[in-house]
Amino acid sequence: MNNNADQQKVGLLRGLALSSAKLTSGITGLFTKRKLDRDALDGLEELLITSDLGVDTAARLTQSLAAKRLDKEATADEVREILADDIAAILTPVARPLVLDPAIKPYVVLVCGVNGSGKTTTIAKLANQWRDAGKSVMLAAGDTFRAAAIEQLQIWGARAGCTVIAGVTGDDAAGLIFDAMKRASDERADILIVDTAGRLQNKQELMAELEKIVRVMRKVDATAPHASLLVMDATVGQNAHSQVEIFKDAVEVSGLIVTKLDGSARGGVVVALAEKFELPVHAIGVGEGMNDMQPFDARAFSRALVGLKS
Repeated sequence: MNNNADQQKVGLLRGLALSSAKLTSGITGLFTKRKLDRDALDGLEELLITSDLGVDTAARLTQSLAAKRLDKEATADEVREILADDIAAILTPVARPLVLDPAIKPYVVLVCGVNGSGKTTTIAKLANQWRDAGKSVMLAAGDTFRAAAIEQLQIWGARAGCTVIAGVTGDDAAGLIFDAMKRASDERADILIVDTAGRLQNKQELMAELEKIVRVMRKVDATAPHASLLVMDATVGQNAHSQVEIFKDAVEVSGLIVTKLDGSARGGVVVALAEKFELPVHAIGVGEGMNDMQPFDARAFSRALVGLKS
């Protein structure tokens, strides 16, 4: 294993420590070299539900375990191994990297999500990764409702070495993004990442604005946006489902990035989202640092989630 892979594994284990501690202690309490009976299965299903894997996913996982081990002796480690394999099977179809088409310039990445989800830092991390890969990246500060959002993007953009196209608070977001797309095209930028507002207080207003932004983008490039990423904060748990629904109604969400997995014991929500929406999960955030966003690996994630270190 190379050094980068080692670092990612350590980061994943650290980032999922709170989630795995809850599951590990719960499984250990349920399975202490005893037969896997209905009481133990009921307890496991409840544990999985309270760990934010969702009712349907919890039922599916416990049914699979019953089919393999019902009325047989099962240790906590054996149960965790089976769970890890079954969770990996759910996650594998959605663990897909975001692949850019180098023939499209600029490749426009629309980033949406509620305020506080980690949108701006995610944009900075994406920009940093693509800059390190030799791409020219421009950023558009499309969250024009909050001065702090514009300023934060400018700070992160400077750190990542990217041009940030920004206006002032209250500017028309769609108009700014139109100008940003024209400039990115004129300057032959490889990638344009577009930040957007994420106010859920008025869903209709939010959706109308996102729809307007997409319409305006398509006046410059009929195929834009080329990727529409939804940044999800793992700490919101089951509320993540309604957020996905809202943003899917406004834009064609092409993939998810799940942030703040290190901030709570709710890492299981990734599994629930995968099973319900089947949207690609491109990356996960396991910390605040510029390098703490990593590609989503189904097997590594599932094993770390249940506390298996290898």
